[in-house]
Amino acid sequence: METMSLHLHITRLATPEATLVSGLDITIAPGTVHTLMGASGSGKSSVLAALCGTLAEALVFEGAVQLNGVRIDILPTQARRVGILFQDDLLFAHMTVRENLLFAVPPGAQAGREARVLQALADVEMEACLHANPATLSGGQRARVALARALLAQPQALLLDEPFSRLDTALRARMRALVFGMVRARAIPALLVTHDAADVADPALLTRLQPNCPQD
Repeated sequence: METMSLHLHITRLATPEATLVSGLDITIAPGTVHTLMGASGSGKSSVLAALCGTLAEALVFEGAVQLNGVRIDILPTQARRVGILFQDDLLFAHMTVRENLLFAVPPGAQAGREARVLQALADVEMEACLHANPATLSGGQRARVALARALLAQPQALLLDEPFSRLDTALRARMRALVFGMVRARAIPALLVTHDAADVADPALLTRLQPNCPQD
């Protein structure tokens, strides 16, 4: 399997009124989780948006994002192969778990796509919920389905936007272990935004941003 490294260099990330982030340079090795922490207003969410291509038009981005040596910040969002997991699961309420997952699977033979969905559910220990309505699932189960859906798109890098913040303490620890284990197993780089120091996978892979603007 080809392994991917993610390199983020931000000379300047700014609103029309103020600079949010400057002089940020991070390289994330395959299978590792780099953590980004900072108070509200430090620009954490804007950094993730710059990575995945959803940065607001009003913001100015000066820098470069490279994935395995290829510059992706000049590519459209859908071509970047960057997955993202939010604190809200964002599952489609009108679809079953199976349908939610199939939505993320790239086009191909239907039998192969169905097999990938089953394997993804097995990976997160949710096989019994294939035909369940998301509304009937617990918060932890929905979080697992959201993780499976994010990985089914075969991202070459994964962004984690406070994905554990709405889970209780025990479930948070299990989901954290599951997500970090998946990152290692898939050998993809991951960038985690969090306010909780307990989420830090490796203290050596931690960057703290300082607030420069009243909005994050």
